[in-house]
Amino acid sequence: MNFISTFIIPIFVFSVVIYGFLHKVDIYESFLGGAKEGLVMTFHIAPAIIAMIFATNLFLNSHFLEWAFQFMNPIFQTIHVPIEILPMAVVRPISGTASLAILNNILLVYGPDSFVGRLASTLQGCTDTTIYVLALYFGSIKVTKTKHALGAGLFADLVGIIASFIIVSIFF
Repeated sequence: MNFISTFIIPIFVFSVVIYGFLHKVDIYESFLGGAKEGLVMTFHIAPAIIAMIFATNLFLNSHFLEWAFQFMNPIFQTIHVPIEILPMAVVRPISGTASLAILNNILLVYGPDSFVGRLASTLQGCTDTTIYVLALYFGSIKVTKTKHALGAGLFADLVGIIASFIIVSIFF
């Protein structure tokens, strides 16, 4: 498999060059045009990415989550939801990288075959980075009215969180 993966990209590039040659396409000019569009898109997306990174770091460094989890701990113990999963459930719609770091920590502490490890892994697959997607993609095309998309996305994340808990509880 490693042998094949070494040659995939060169074969793909060679195939594109052959296709362009056979169809009489100026490959170099097409490449430059695509690179120029990519740079323009990067400049359009950059402010949204910078704002999202700033907001995420501000939120995570405020320690609001720690206070909220201490307040909600008795409620979640009553319904048998492990409190360790809550930071990931809250951070997942905001930042995929931060939720992966939390998942990694959960798997290191509790193991991948524990209830918490399986729940965290399932939650990672059942939810999306809704706020990140809205900020990046809608921001790059200058869409400002995201109220309904935000509501639908966060509702889908909530359903994913609940579904992951139910699925892991039933099967494990």
